[in-house]
Formats: sequence, C-alpha cells, structure tokens
Amino acid sequence: MAAHETHESGRERKQGRDAEDGGDAHATRTHLSAAGLRARGWTAGMVRQLLGEPDLLRVSSHSRAAPRIRLYCVKRVEAAERSGEFRAVSAAAARRSAAARIAARRRRREVLARIAAEPIDVPRLAPQKLTALAVEHRERRGPVPDGAASPDRWKVDYLLCQLARYDELLSGLHGGAGRIAAEESLRRRVYAAIAEAYPFLAQECERRLAGGNSDAGAPSM
Repeated sequence: MAAHETHESGRERKQGRDAEDGGDAHATRTHLSAAGLRARGWTAGMVRQLLGEPDLLRVSSHSRAAPRIRLYCVKRVEAAERSGEFRAVSAAAARRSAAARIAARRRRREVLARIAAEPIDVPRLAPQKLTALAVEHRERRGPVPDGAASPDRWKVDYLLCQLARYDELLSGLHGGAGRIAAEESLRRRVYAAIAEAYPFLAQECERRLAGGNSDAGAPSM
C-alpha cells in the first residue's frame, strides 16, 4: 500500500473512531460493514490480518446500546484486494472452508449410518404397568387439566423419555440441514420402534410423525 494511502487511512480512522453518525448515507457509500466484506469473500480472520482496525465506528440505528458497527473504507478494501497477500490469504481460507464442508458431510454420513444401524430398545411393559408409569410421568408435570389428551399420548411421552439416550447418536452434528435430516431419521426410527413394541400406540405415533402436537410440556419428539 502506498505511503499516502496509509496516511489517508490513518487520518480517516482517527477522525471516525468515535463517530456517531447513525444512518449516515455517505458512510454507506464509501465504507463497507462486516456483512459487506463477507459478501466480497472476506473472513473475520482476513479482516483482522489485512485491514486491522475499522475506519469508522457507527452507532446502530436499532439500539444505541448495541455494539457500534465497524466500517471499512472502500478504497482501502479495494487496495487490499489487489495485493498478492490478499490472494494468498483468500486461497488459504477457501481451502479451509472446502475441507470443513467435506468433514461436515462425512460426519453427517457417519451419524446417519449410526442411526440406521443402532437397535432401538423399547422397554417392554405389561399394559397396566405402562399405563401406571405413564400417568405418574404425566402428573409430575402438574395437575392434569380437564379434557387433557388421551392416555395413549401419555404412554408415548413416557416411552420417549425412556429412549432419550438415543439423542447421543446426533453428537458431532451442529445446526443446519444435516442436523435436521439426522433428527428426522432418528425420530422416525424411535416412533417405529414404539409402534412395533406396542401396536396399540401405532396410531398415536403416526399422528405425531404427521405433525400432530403432543401435550404441553411433553417431549418434542
């Protein structure tokens, strides 16, 4: 970067460090926010390494108590993007991102394979025993309101709590489509296992798989 550009950037940062220009339209034309940099392919690490401190700090239009918005001069950003260092750092970041995506896909495949292979061991109880435990489980959440759901729902809720340990099969997956797909696969396997162990609960399991809500406070599966 040329000496006059460095001097100009330093002066801009000094003048704008404590600026409280709210929604200054001029700043939005001449400066880029962190979101604007991300749209151009910048990562947070690249910003720290190549740009350093912001040129302006703008008060959020939503809340003055919120952290100030960090803005970077467009001219300085463009100058950095023309440098060989930017190309090298950008290429390294792209390689890391690609490696992370490959690793995430591998984890999703491994988790889905575990879910498909893991036997779901549903407790086998006599009908009277299951009813008593289901009612006791429901009453722990408080008085049963008038017109509450049928005991079949309480039985499924109780069994779901006994099977909650299978949530560990999802470990290693974070948010996103992969996690949602794995949760749905596990959900279907658990309900299928309950319906197989207790055929008289198959209709309630099908209702939930179709999107029916369980009682308030019951397990979400």
